[in-house]
Amino acid sequence: MGRVRDKLDAALARIDDPKDEGARACLTVYREPARAAADAADARAKAGISLGPLDGAIVSIKDLFDVAGEVTRAGSKILADEGKPASRDAPIVQRLRAAGAVIIAKTNMTEFAYSGIGANPHFGTPGNPADRARVPGGSSSGGAVAAADRMCDISIGSDTGGSTRIPAALCGIVGFKPSRQRIPTEGAFPLSYTLDSIGPMARSVQDCAGADAVMAGGDARTLEAAPLANLRIGIPQGMPVDRLDDTVGKRFPAALDRLGKAGVRLSDEPLPLLERMAEVNAKGGVLPAEALAVHRDRLARRGNDIDPNVRVRLERAEKIPATDYIIMMRERAELIRAMDARLSDLDALVMPTTPVVAPLLSEVSTPDDFARRNAMVLRNTSMWNFFDCCAISLPLPREGGLPTGLMVVARNGQDHRLFRIAAAVERLLAG
Repeated sequence: MGRVRDKLDAALARIDDPKDEGARACLTVYREPARAAADAADARAKAGISLGPLDGAIVSIKDLFDVAGEVTRAGSKILADEGKPASRDAPIVQRLRAAGAVIIAKTNMTEFAYSGIGANPHFGTPGNPADRARVPGGSSSGGAVAAADRMCDISIGSDTGGSTRIPAALCGIVGFKPSRQRIPTEGAFPLSYTLDSIGPMARSVQDCAGADAVMAGGDARTLEAAPLANLRIGIPQGMPVDRLDDTVGKRFPAALDRLGKAGVRLSDEPLPLLERMAEVNAKGGVLPAEALAVHRDRLARRGNDIDPNVRVRLERAEKIPATDYIIMMRERAELIRAMDARLSDLDALVMPTTPVVAPLLSEVSTPDDFARRNAMVLRNTSMWNFFDCCAISLPLPREGGLPTGLMVVARNGQDHRLFRIAAAVERLLAG
């Protein structure tokens, strides 16, 4: 057998290991199609043919992407019961296959992608690779666990408020949220038509960049790390660096110290626009209103079959008037323009991806505890969906402790530049 088939068989063995999280991380496993795709990749390699950087990569996809002939569950018992099989693959799935990716599995997720914790009462919650008693982060929970535990090379997730970056940070891998318009969301079960974006998680920036290029329909470029010296990187003041737990509170300043010693021009940046964002969201938020529009019928008919932690957020959105939604959309558009102008003199911002390490499952067992910790893990990531920026989470050195992430944020459309900066920061942090 060839190299890709051997790699696939090793990944399948990890999924099937009863001592591991494969059964909870991977809800559908495409054994025979994956073997055929792996053998085809090996045959191309033998003939000296390459379809690009993803040819022969083992890839998993989140449970909300359409695969022809299958019901798209989106982590939901209701959709598993009632859904109609998809008539065709989602565009991003078509593009991955055309690039030679070997699609191994559909991965578990928070129901409807509506929380940052990663718990799922219907299909089980995959344990965090660093400590199985802790949450994986969400909503792309199974994908982050699968990539961290080497059940695949790359996991494709969605990110509406942090759903690739949060689980990547809490599981110790890289997670990327693109500029929203670059990758088609057609064939991805929606949470928010305005905020949904599709991004990869992997163990390296290079793998994320390759997957992103394929899904965006562009040519994958050789990823050259940007020179760090004289990069202008801002540290947002106030909320993004407030109330850090002990672990994040030590590691984030240590990372800043290394960046400074590498010649990065770091500056403290007050961002009053974050307070204006909070004022807009005080009306209820764009995401909850749009999520309710997607799920209102299901909520009325089968509300008791929805994860209670998700249901309560949908029910809360029933109080948002249409006039407030329209006002929020208009105010958001104005703030996006203002933030883009505010960031024009900086190459990037850096902040902790999440202010805390992964909570224990026991720490999110009551509705109040869940809501509080969910808000905390979403705090730093969701703002950049609001402001329509691109962002990446990089694992910070952990010395055997729990994983944490460093988030690097850039203006909308600066994705390639962000990948180059991220590649340099990744190399610096790896020492």
